[in-house]
Amino acid sequence: MAAVIETRDLTKHYGETVAVNNVSLEVPAGALYGLLGPNGSGKSTTIRMLSGQTRPTAGTASVLGIDVATDPVGVRRRIGIIPEQETPPSFLTAAEYLRFVGSVRALEGTDEAADWWFEFLDFGDKRDVLCKDLSRGTRQKLMFAQAFLHRPELALIDEPLVNFDPIVQHQVKEFLVDYVRQGNTIFLSTHILEVAEEICTGYAILHRGRLLHTGTPDELRETGRHLPEVFLALVGRDPAHA
Repeated sequence: MAAVIETRDLTKHYGETVAVNNVSLEVPAGALYGLLGPNGSGKSTTIRMLSGQTRPTAGTASVLGIDVATDPVGVRRRIGIIPEQETPPSFLTAAEYLRFVGSVRALEGTDEAADWWFEFLDFGDKRDVLCKDLSRGTRQKLMFAQAFLHRPELALIDEPLVNFDPIVQHQVKEFLVDYVRQGNTIFLSTHILEVAEEICTGYAILHRGRLLHTGTPDELRETGRHLPEVFLALVGRDPAHA
């Protein structure tokens, strides 16, 4: 199966700090792929590079066959993105923001698509509220809606369940699984290992910017092991951890 994300020795430095260190990774089409790691492991930086928001220091990355360094706008045009701690413009209402996203992406039927999301995530009563006055959870719902408004073939999501209550978490997990079943691909970062084990078809473990391991939950189940157990064992014996 063709890779929709492919990196070779992907590296990012911030001054003397190495945030991502020589990561080589392939994500096949139709995967619900989890990038796992503790806080500060390089997950968000990796997503920023893959979405063309941050230029790699070294190495290469292609997303949907597009080089992220030479055509970052082309990448963002094709994908959906939910960045870490991103917030919608404070001076727009929720409905105005989704109309703006639809306009930028030259979508038809933006209002109908927005209506679906307002109903699905149960925040239609907030459509005319300024984004600055929305709660964290409602802002996260809005960012989720904008990422999927154009039904992208690939979505990059940084911590998809943050700020959601258990009911919305359940809805979102079911949506992601169903979206992949329809032939799309999801690449998400999370430090919630139980969620990754529940819904992901593949995963990669990062720690201090280095790729420690890749695999699938199915492979783990065949050995009788669980993802949290494997994760903690790998991170615990990573030489950089000492």
